[in-house]
Amino acid sequence: MPTPLPPDTFVTIAPEFLATPRLRLRPWTAADRAPFAAMNADPAVMAHFSAPLARDASDAMADRIEALIAQRGWGFWAADCLQGDSGPRFMGFVGLHTPSAELPIGWRLARPFWGQGLASEAARLALRAGFEDLGLAEIVSFTTLGNQRSRAVMQRLGMRESPAEAFDHPAVPVGHPVRPHCLYRLARTDWHAGTHGG
Repeated sequence: MPTPLPPDTFVTIAPEFLATPRLRLRPWTAADRAPFAAMNADPAVMAHFSAPLARDASDAMADRIEALIAQRGWGFWAADCLQGDSGPRFMGFVGLHTPSAELPIGWRLARPFWGQGLASEAARLALRAGFEDLGLAEIVSFTTLGNQRSRAVMQRLGMRESPAEAFDHPAVPVGHPVRPHCLYRLARTDWHAGTHGG
């Protein structure tokens, strides 16, 4: 069983462990900024957030994500769809982040990539990185109560809702309909049993 790493440890995760035949997770590039901004400005994509992001706010978010990956070797990776004849297409981000003592898994995909199982497939790569490469005992995820798409992904990953830990997101204005959030958890032992049949 891996030992959890100190939070500032740089971890190299082999690219082949962050890819499937349909998709890959990778470091960000400057070319990702425009499609990322378009996704963050899409009201449907941002329906479960307090508001869409303007271009400068989207670029600042990408800069923060990229800096964290450069610092730690992992984070919210850029996600490419590898299906089709047009070559890799940026579809959003999927990965791991540490806003608190616990490490949540997260994703955000552009609308053309919804409903194909890509979020679940990519999230499984991030879970493997968290449990095998980072040695985590547990990974959590959260979303607004009404985000049924993300909640369905969490359930497909084997995560279990913890109703007693529902909370109001501190970054969302009081009274906003997306402020109430639910929390899901997945222990490494449960992930290992589900993944490897143990």
